[in-house]
Amino acid sequence: MRTVRIRLHVPHKSASDVYATLADFERYPRLCEAVQNVTVTDVSEHLTVSHWEVTFRAGLLRWTEEDILDPGALTITFHQVEGDIAAFDGSWQCVDAAQGSEVLFSATLDMGIPSLADALEPIAARTLIANIVSIVRGLVGSAELVASDMEVTVGSAS
Repeated sequence: MRTVRIRLHVPHKSASDVYATLADFERYPRLCEAVQNVTVTDVSEHLTVSHWEVTFRAGLLRWTEEDILDPGALTITFHQVEGDIAAFDGSWQCVDAAQGSEVLFSATLDMGIPSLADALEPIAARTLIANIVSIVRGLVGSAELVASDMEVTVGSAS
């Protein structure tokens, strides 16, 4: 099991604006190359069930998650309920910062193959970090990776 934590600075956008954009999952495929499809099937005021297809290396990962949305705290907490990954849980948080806002992303993932965990999970973690940066940049236009648990090449700042 591997935990990934990253922090991105989003210039000139408030945390509430960034949160509203991040919470609109069905927009992700139109704005983010890494996300192939998202379908939200159940929606209540603070809970969605979403089905995801995301590029992972040369293939796709598919999963279904429950998402708890808290617009007051500007957080999204997700928990995988089924899918290609053994376990994938985490959260997004948006906070106001100097000259913009910050996005804090944290996730724990388990690829489900203990004998290959040492080889697969670092690759999956690096890909996840690159995809999260791509998602945020695709959704809000510009974001700088400020901190990450591991070194990863993620391209330009916008």
